[in-house]
Amino acid sequence: MTRTATLPHLEDSAAAPAAAGLGALTATRLLHHRVLILDRELDQDNGAQLSAQLLLLAAEDPRQDITLLINSPGGLVPAMLAIGDLMDLVPCDVRTVALGMAYSAGQFLLTHGTPGKRMILPHGRVLMHQGSAGFGGSAADIELQAEDLRRSRDLLIALTAERTGQSAETIAQDSDRDRLWDAEGAVEYGFCDRIVTSLDEVLPLGIGARTGTSLGVTGVVASPHSAPSGDAR
Repeated sequence: MTRTATLPHLEDSAAAPAAAGLGALTATRLLHHRVLILDRELDQDNGAQLSAQLLLLAAEDPRQDITLLINSPGGLVPAMLAIGDLMDLVPCDVRTVALGMAYSAGQFLLTHGTPGKRMILPHGRVLMHQGSAGFGGSAADIELQAEDLRRSRDLLIALTAERTGQSAETIAQDSDRDRLWDAEGAVEYGFCDRIVTSLDEVLPLGIGARTGTSLGVTGVVASPHSAPSGDAR
């Protein structure tokens, strides 16, 4: 008998297509500035990559913040929990920033950032709901898989309650179906701490504003003695 089963998964919103992903050059430049990004569905591959990058940056400088930008429709629970555990274990603070959407697994990672350093853009949105999984095999197999899903659900409720300050009962009720929050509501609920009002809040050490660079791309800083552009007169 063929047995089919899938890992517990926080579903993508039907209204939220997955992003295409950053190019390697851009991602490398962001990594150089200790900026990580989850810009699509969280799966085993990009989950392992984010985990490795967290460890790399923590080993490189255990005192400097890491920034995680989130624009994701959801993803796999095991990958999400692995990243969350590492965020707790690394010695440096992890700042989290919700860009367009922090849905499901994205919501969990946003909320799992260092307290006081969890942010959302003015038009960012947060979605919370329960996980789901596909079951297959014998009746006994299905029962075991369903029990594992219930344990995962209870764990996520407890962790989210701890990070938001809401009660477990409130989290269970509010995650029973898809529920969306705008930026102001997300801060009020406790998913994050504040709404971003300045680019310097997102870019570590004011990259761009104070260094003449834009995410690793060096800009041309005019000399006070340089001639203006165009033909000399």
